[in-house]
Amino acid sequence: MRIETEKPLWQYTASELGAAYRRGQAKPSQVIEAVLVRAGHIDPVLNLFAVLDAEGARQAARESDARFAANTPLGDFDGIPITIKDNIPVKDLQLAWGSALYKGQIAEKDETPVERLRAQGAVILGKTNVSEFTLGRGNVNTLAFGVTRNPYDPALTSGASTGGGAAATAAGVGTVAIGTDGGGSIRRPASYNNLVGLKPSTGRVARVNGLPPILGDFEIIGPLARTVDDLALALSAIEGPDAHDRASYGFSKGGVEPVRRGQKVLFVREVAGMTVEEPIAASVAEVADNLRALGFVVEDGPAPFDAVLFEKHWPVMGATGLAWLLKDTDWEGKVGAPYPPMIEKGRALTAVEFFDALMAYRSVYEQFARAFDTYDLVLTPAAGAMPWKAEDFAPPYHRAFTGFVNAAGLPAISIPSSPSASGMPIGFQLIAPFGADWSLVSIAKLYEEAHPWIQNAPAI
Repeated sequence: MRIETEKPLWQYTASELGAAYRRGQAKPSQVIEAVLVRAGHIDPVLNLFAVLDAEGARQAARESDARFAANTPLGDFDGIPITIKDNIPVKDLQLAWGSALYKGQIAEKDETPVERLRAQGAVILGKTNVSEFTLGRGNVNTLAFGVTRNPYDPALTSGASTGGGAAATAAGVGTVAIGTDGGGSIRRPASYNNLVGLKPSTGRVARVNGLPPILGDFEIIGPLARTVDDLALALSAIEGPDAHDRASYGFSKGGVEPVRRGQKVLFVREVAGMTVEEPIAASVAEVADNLRALGFVVEDGPAPFDAVLFEKHWPVMGATGLAWLLKDTDWEGKVGAPYPPMIEKGRALTAVEFFDALMAYRSVYEQFARAFDTYDLVLTPAAGAMPWKAEDFAPPYHRAFTGFVNAAGLPAISIPSSPSASGMPIGFQLIAPFGADWSLVSIAKLYEEAHPWIQNAPAI
């Protein structure tokens, strides 16, 4: 039996595949083979994977076939192809963190979200390319694994640091990418690849057996997907507490909920005077009008935090964390060009300077909490820059709208808006109060129904 359509199997969403499996219209092994063929065609162009585990995926698909034949699927992700970012441990697969220092290192255990997805029968295609240490300058271009490219224009970047996962999902190599976001690394790649991407609240997705936390608790695991339904399936699968992660306590499982109309939205067009490129500014201004038409009250206003103070202190966490990580490592000549100055800066920082930064980060949360006394949501662009040449570092303003969300620990979602005149994807960001992740997912679903984007797939 097969799905009665001309659409190739690799284009199906997780939700569609799950329904087809349950009806007996397709088998996981058929789908995985189609996705692997797709990967074989486009990976040489886009450079998606640090490691593609074709045989592991085939074996997992055969096991899923047997479960569906016995009417005993494990969960919503049984037989569904997904990818995992190569800074998240997947047992028995390479865990290189985008770095030549760790190339060939094999993970001994699954990190918690991976373990949860496996428990639902997910088929892991492989580990997607990532900026070195997840601290790249807006693109994925590493000594160990090369340059990852955008499926909408392979001359351009797919963003960072979840660039490999975002490009793979947009191009039909997997339905969902599991990534991390330590300063925008889910949200910006989502916006560059016509995806919806969620940076969850700190603690919503428990993390055990992960890499050293060089970004403290700023880096959160979250999903990217072509549709909100798939994003919701993934969030439901990976969220929830774990006894070994104290930050995860207090979070129960949620779901898509009715959207309350009349919510007040603060529209922040720019932060700290940083540039917002014109196609993005125009697209997100249109979003503000679309939200008004959907029943939201949208008001323009300045950023609700001291953005200049934040920008002064934001580089401290990454520099200090990287210097700590490599303090006993022979790294010289083995890391990319951006990192020696970062390491030296981290080594030179005093404890007082580090604590100044921590207090600046804390103040961002406090200022947002006061803003949420008046507003329900904050609307911004997801990125300040359109995608640029894949080999090059980003203009500094590309990240203007994301890092402060991590410092505050808040949930934020990137949602596709109208593309540029040349067809390149653009995204907008909604930020919500701490813990309101499912409210963001629900609003994204409402927006998707009114302004769908899946038809804007890449031509590759």
